[in-house]
Amino acid sequence: MTAYSQTLEASPRSSTDEVENLLVPGVVSSEGAITAIVGETKPVVQAHDFRNPRVLSARDLQKLRLHQTDFVNALASRLSMFLRLDFSMKLAGLQTVLYRKLALTWAEPTWLTLFKAEPLSGVGILEIAPRLGSTIVDRLMGGPGMASESNHEFSEIEQAILEQAAQVVIGEWCGHWRASKEFKSTILGHESNGRYVQVASPETVMLLVALELRLGGNVEKIHIAFPYSALDGLIRQLGLGSHSPAESTLSPAPKPAPKWNTCFDDVRVPIVAHWHWSELSARDLLSLKVGDVLQVDPESGGGMEVTVANLPRFTARPGVVAGKWAVELDRPLKN
Repeated sequence: MTAYSQTLEASPRSSTDEVENLLVPGVVSSEGAITAIVGETKPVVQAHDFRNPRVLSARDLQKLRLHQTDFVNALASRLSMFLRLDFSMKLAGLQTVLYRKLALTWAEPTWLTLFKAEPLSGVGILEIAPRLGSTIVDRLMGGPGMASESNHEFSEIEQAILEQAAQVVIGEWCGHWRASKEFKSTILGHESNGRYVQVASPETVMLLVALELRLGGNVEKIHIAFPYSALDGLIRQLGLGSHSPAESTLSPAPKPAPKWNTCFDDVRVPIVAHWHWSELSARDLLSLKVGDVLQVDPESGGGMEVTVANLPRFTARPGVVAGKWAVELDRPLKN
């Protein structure tokens, strides 16, 4: 580019043709001293599809992977107790994918469960491979957990049985976001052919979680897909870490205060005020009789303790109200 600039400055009176010739690759100037080569190799232009799923940042992906790994471990324990079987489970994949590409991966037939995770928008999809589904059905019907030899569409009875396992998976997945937001999972329906499932537009970005189960000598997979846009805010909170302003939103919600049971309205509870006001020697204590006057230490006026049902609950001060003895509660005691 420096040689090109010098050529233009050295020939300010060049004709239009000469200037145009300088813009042609490999053309030599009139003096033959300077060669102007523009773009000896053509740049490679690559098409970019702006509809491609957004890529998770390294930090968000790491936090999300840890979060989903904890979910898989918890789900493995629940399913093991639910099926009364020992098996291993691990997180096999975590990615974002367009809905149209996701639909191409579904086998025919397969077993798809559509669910909602209120209050999130969008519909999630749980896919259980037919072979794994038949294994679960056989086990829940009292069998050893053997898969069917052929892939077939599940009957209504088999679907009802398999839905119980689907509720365990979906409930555990929704419940594992409880630290960020409380979800209510609802199953909307089932489908055996993915071509009839149209819960999102083809260009919707889905978060796809792949689980791998090793049961006996077989390896099967479970897939959970949910619209990424609905989970974007929660995933960002995971990426912020524990020392962030969002820490309060990530902490578990406080437990609600217990509700009063009206059945106890008329129950009588003894309340006693104890006053530790003075000390006596053992000799003086033995000589006490009715009519004796004991002097009160003024500094012990605030040393009363009120017990409720024989448990200390408050400190108090003695006094008089409307000509009657009274006790003023000072502060609660920590039991």
